[in-house]
Amino acid sequence: MGYTITEKILLKHTKLKSIHPGEFIDARVDICLGNDITAPLAIEEFEKLGLKKVFDKNKVVLVPDHFAPAKDMKSANHCKMLAVFAAKYGIKNYFEVGRMGVEHALLPEIGLVLPGDLVVGADSHTCTYGALGAFSTGVGSTDLAAAMATGECWLKVPESMKFVFFGRLDKWVGGKDLILHTIGDIGVDGALHRAMEFCGEAIESLPIEDRLAMCNMAIEAGGKNGIIAPDKITGRYIKSIKNKARAGLGRSFASDKDAKYAVVKEYDCRKLEPLVACPNLPSNVKPARALKKVNIDQVVIGSCTNGRTADLRIAAKILRGKKVKSGVRLIVIPATQKIYMEAVNEGLAKIFIDAGGVFSTPTCGPCLGGHVGILAEGERAIATTNRNFVGRMGHPKSEVYLSNPAVAAASAVAGHIAHPEEVV
Repeated sequence: MGYTITEKILLKHTKLKSIHPGEFIDARVDICLGNDITAPLAIEEFEKLGLKKVFDKNKVVLVPDHFAPAKDMKSANHCKMLAVFAAKYGIKNYFEVGRMGVEHALLPEIGLVLPGDLVVGADSHTCTYGALGAFSTGVGSTDLAAAMATGECWLKVPESMKFVFFGRLDKWVGGKDLILHTIGDIGVDGALHRAMEFCGEAIESLPIEDRLAMCNMAIEAGGKNGIIAPDKITGRYIKSIKNKARAGLGRSFASDKDAKYAVVKEYDCRKLEPLVACPNLPSNVKPARALKKVNIDQVVIGSCTNGRTADLRIAAKILRGKKVKSGVRLIVIPATQKIYMEAVNEGLAKIFIDAGGVFSTPTCGPCLGGHVGILAEGERAIATTNRNFVGRMGHPKSEVYLSNPAVAAASAVAGHIAHPEEVV
């Protein structure tokens, strides 16, 4: 029996000759990642071990992004812990404000993750990097501490599910809609501890940004990881990044034809239209057209899901020459400093500001109810973020709807949830 791409990557990172789903393995890690919420606990556990060094100062990555720039004293102290730890152990990949970005946008952008890598991070959306053909998954802070110390992580080999997408996508449909459709179909626990492998002609033509959005939200279906086999689009993306430290280290894998899958799903993308996940689950999916009566107070365009330059371009295309509806707040947050500068240089930032929105420094901010856009009681937001649980963006009696950047931008103009065609 052949192996899936996930199984091949995991096997490569062990000393074993074979593996199978359900087996527990000790795997070598290529990157271990922490942020300002999860790393402090890992640092405390690491210090208890009394070690004099991390396993590899080039493979530990620390990114203060959730409450950064620091929103209060507690946040400032958490960020300081990362800075002090990085200095003490000579960690090369520590990203202070001014250099940082939302972690899951930053690492691919600077070439820290490559095809075939095994990445663990103390953040559930670490599964993002599967878009580059890596095995990446979220772990607990104590697991991160162990990985920083030993360079290894104890993992259970997941079963794999294959999702085949065929047909041409509508102009307003992207990766966010594909993953929302998938989660709407299988539910928030439909891929529990399983690898979600995305393939098919629709995926093969999908830009890398949309692939990142899809793999990012694999965890919203309970997935252990999301993954897409590297192809020409992946190769062009990797070649566009200049990272001499990791040049030539990546290795592409693909699933064998006789690989075993727990489930195989096929979706006809020709029938797909822009979707919205309604409160309070990412699986509560409805067409944007069906939600015209849902008025909104706030629009957030950004996050590790849809805060890249391609996402901002789509939003700007909708907003150019238009005004945000009176009574609606538009908050646009580029995911990294590079994306920020691209938005400024391309005139995208000016479009957002001229429309009546605000353009923020990179931060996770409102996505997790952190800062820069907290919802009050009874308020309603539509966002390009990845979660809409109760109280996710503020008050427990507020509501969050999830969409792609085009729907979010159109909704800002309309004042209610809108299909892009309503305002263009």
